[in-house]
Amino acid sequence: MKKKFIFLGLVISLCSAVFKVAEFPEADITNGIIKAKLYLPDVTNGYYQGTRFDWGGVIPSLEYKGHTYFGKWFDNYDPKIHDAICGPVEEFTPLDYMDAKPGSEFVKIGVGILKKADEEPYSFSRNYEIVDNGKWTVKRRNDVVEFKQELADKSGYAYIYLKTVRLTKGKPELVLEHILKNVGKKAISTSVYNHNFFMIDGEPTGPGIKTTFTFDASAEGKGFGTIVNIDNRSLRYTRTLEKKENVFTAGIQGLTQSPKDYDLKIENIKTGAGVRITSDQPIEKLVYWACSTTACPEPYIKLNVDPGKEVRWTINYEFFEKVKK
Repeated sequence: MKKKFIFLGLVISLCSAVFKVAEFPEADITNGIIKAKLYLPDVTNGYYQGTRFDWGGVIPSLEYKGHTYFGKWFDNYDPKIHDAICGPVEEFTPLDYMDAKPGSEFVKIGVGILKKADEEPYSFSRNYEIVDNGKWTVKRRNDVVEFKQELADKSGYAYIYLKTVRLTKGKPELVLEHILKNVGKKAISTSVYNHNFFMIDGEPTGPGIKTTFTFDASAEGKGFGTIVNIDNRSLRYTRTLEKKENVFTAGIQGLTQSPKDYDLKIENIKTGAGVRITSDQPIEKLVYWACSTTACPEPYIKLNVDPGKEVRWTINYEFFEKVKK
């Protein structure tokens, strides 16, 4: 009997250790219509510690009227894997990577100061050594989480990056508000895109997923013209993607310089759940990538910020449900 209790105690201890490891700094927000969970930046215990995506605003789950929109789309998890991440996450292109010598530093907004390892071209899938994460500050309320990263690099780059994840009062809407203040000596020139790892109601990527544009779109790339087609401003699949299969285009064609083109809809036509994505900025380019578990329109925005200046941009996600007749 004593051995049984000892064994039981060991099992409980091991289980407790597992649950402790699985706990990440997080915040839950709701406006009574939408509820969402966010993972918070943390150098030691954060869910995401990679060097590709902005550490602020990782959303592993969002629910509206019983529908789910985000989740774990990948098989293997490690906090430093570049795409072990969920939700409408953003990546800034690196600053001065090409000019940096091996062993010296470069900057990625939303991540920190990184070390260039060698002469190889920059690769988003590579995990670079983080020299300085900057200073992260997080403020939480019932329906909003505010992230602030302050960073200064010896090369002359310095910025204050503010990102607010807000649920609109009385509406099924998520808003990403951004402010990038250049407090350094060097001008900041970068692009930022949102990867939008959608998993609407867990529908596999295929005929059940539809993406619609407001402009006359066309595209070439892996799987386009065979597995996926753009017809009548909508991107539709001819069949379901198999595991480890993907489609990709480096740029949806037909964009103008108007912010009106930043108006996309992606929906699960089986369940009626969908989301409309808009912004107050024009799209620099529109990449599209999808695998069997997630479908991702990736709109880029160009940012140029002189010393002493700031730039602001907003992305809106309006969630909806089409009632079937």
